[in-house]
Amino acid sequence: MAVHPKRRRARTKLVMKASPKDLATRNDVSRRDAEEAVRTLLRWAGEDPAREGLLETPKRVVEAYTDWFSGYAINPNEYLSRTFEETGGYDEMVVLRDIEFESHCEHHMAPIIGRAHVGYLPRGKVVGISKLARVVEVFARRFQVQEKMTAEIAGCINEVLQPAGVGVVIEAVHECMTTRGIHKRGVSMITSKMLGSFRSDARTRNEFLTFIDIRDRR
Repeated sequence: MAVHPKRRRARTKLVMKASPKDLATRNDVSRRDAEEAVRTLLRWAGEDPAREGLLETPKRVVEAYTDWFSGYAINPNEYLSRTFEETGGYDEMVVLRDIEFESHCEHHMAPIIGRAHVGYLPRGKVVGISKLARVVEVFARRFQVQEKMTAEIAGCINEVLQPAGVGVVIEAVHECMTTRGIHKRGVSMITSKMLGSFRSDARTRNEFLTFIDIRDRR
């Protein structure tokens, strides 16, 4: 049954009425403008933003973006700033594998779903393992290219901890490839970044790759 024109206008006016919270800006863009951008995309796709099922969609999308792209507001170096030097003389490799993450590609804004494996060879100090996962999370919660994300994580750990070496391997599925374009499912992409001894010493690199064992473990 068609919605009466007067009723439709009333609903649209209700949605557009902004509270002070709605007018809060982020990166010089107001929440109201962000929600209106979602309505524009809905109209462009052929939908009616005033339809009952879509009335709250702009608000939900903006809230989702606040979560998905929270990494822009966080400095990942801060997570690694607190280290521990009482390691009982431990100077062997530290590896954290299977760090699951969700990101979005910067080319199509489509999801990237994957896992990261991070290792480093400490030089007198170590960091809490949860902090390594948080570093991955910060970079994942930005628009990304997998190759760049891999290098950023390795560079951050190397810069702050200054270890003897760093290794990062990421394997992920890109939905810009599985849900559009070539439509190829079951394909994953693997990237790696090796710094310091992980790059110069084949034995160190092989030990790291053995630890993470990225062969199909599903």
